[in-house]
Amino acid sequence: MTLADKLKDNLPKKPSLTGNLFYHFYVLIIKLILRINGGLHVEGKDNIPAEGGVIIASNHISYLDPPLLCAALPRRATFMARQGLFKIPLLGWFIKHHAFPVDREKTLPSTIKEAVKRLKSGELLVMFPEGRRSETGELLEGKRGIGMVASISKAPVIPTLIIGSDKALPVDAKWLRRARISVIFGKPIAPYEEKGSNIYETISQKIMYAIGEMKKHHGDNSS
Repeated sequence: MTLADKLKDNLPKKPSLTGNLFYHFYVLIIKLILRINGGLHVEGKDNIPAEGGVIIASNHISYLDPPLLCAALPRRATFMARQGLFKIPLLGWFIKHHAFPVDREKTLPSTIKEAVKRLKSGELLVMFPEGRRSETGELLEGKRGIGMVASISKAPVIPTLIIGSDKALPVDAKWLRRARISVIFGKPIAPYEEKGSNIYETISQKIMYAIGEMKKHHGDNSS
């Protein structure tokens, strides 16, 4: 029996009504802030399946990226967040209801298992393949974790490019700066079609290549 089969009988609970209402209220606030702060341009929403498990694989250039993706996505998102964020007052409460903890230093089996469970239950899961925020804006090497999740879950992957969030909230900034931001959702990738001994690394590289091609095409322009 495969890991995916074992997870079918242990799927996560559906979000509560209160959790859904809070999430949508949160998204409305984020959209308002972004509109006032320079605007949000979104392309490729039609590439995201209306239902079923799907992975949003995005570059990561600012702490603004997670709420930004919440505002750009047409569906409710689930995130993987580093463990320390769950202990922050108020923020920790929100994260607890819309994310699950991950150890950035190493890929734990429990993390992969939880991610696959979420996807098997039909959730949209946001992952940052690089594993951390790029301080230069350049793409970093992708980690094998996203390859494992994609291969086991057999969920389609949407390569995603964020442009401009590093200008709106730079590395050392405490407040938002006025900047126009773009989020581009690419065509779905079916990573489970890959074969070979280094399948997880191959899938990760394929995803990062797709994001890199989008970056070359769109450049640093957010218009």
